[in-house]
Amino acid sequence: MSTITIALSKGRILDETLPLLAAAGITPVEDPRESRKLILATNRPGVAVVILRASDVPTYVEYGAADLGVAGKDVLLEHGSEGLYQPLDLGIGRCRLVVATQRGFDWATSIQRGARMRVASKYVRTAREHFSAKGMHVDLIKLYGSMELAPLAGLADAIVDLVSTGNTLKANDLVVVEEIMPISSRLIVNPAALKLKRGQAKPLIDAIAAAVEAAGAGAAASAAGAGGLR
Repeated sequence: MSTITIALSKGRILDETLPLLAAAGITPVEDPRESRKLILATNRPGVAVVILRASDVPTYVEYGAADLGVAGKDVLLEHGSEGLYQPLDLGIGRCRLVVATQRGFDWATSIQRGARMRVASKYVRTAREHFSAKGMHVDLIKLYGSMELAPLAGLADAIVDLVSTGNTLKANDLVVVEEIMPISSRLIVNPAALKLKRGQAKPLIDAIAAAVEAAGAGAAASAAGAGGLR
């Protein structure tokens, strides 16, 4: 029996993915947050997980080095996901992709005047498409970290970045001026693997889909219960 490999990314998404996989009956035999191994067997025969940088997950799945993977919509948009099957929105890793500026910067007036602005982001492809659709001309600056520093240091007028709680923006006196889109994580599948390993892959996808549905139903019930206590 061939092995099905699931590509997972490090960090917050991994923390949210592991309980979902456990609910689908898939548990790594070692905790990937503590193990130094990059490929881990699971309790399910013929299923392994590989731990990667978030930006590498689509590449591994696209080229068949992994059969399935979990990746944020932001990563998929930036990577270009035309060759990937995306059967499920997992409903985890929720955040927003936004445009933010220093507090007091008149973004709306600058747009109306047709000013050419500098925008820093690691999501250059997505930012370019967003501003192009609005008919805006911007100079995009590729950065990989500490995005909030760019407006403070005068490198850029605005940033395009992910926001969850907004606390980091607030701490650096930045404010959201546009919301580009909501973001969550997707299950991605290599189309060839789905054909060649369908007997193994399809039950996994169905189990994960059932776990997602159950998690959504549980969240809805909790919300309804909380509403009834008000």
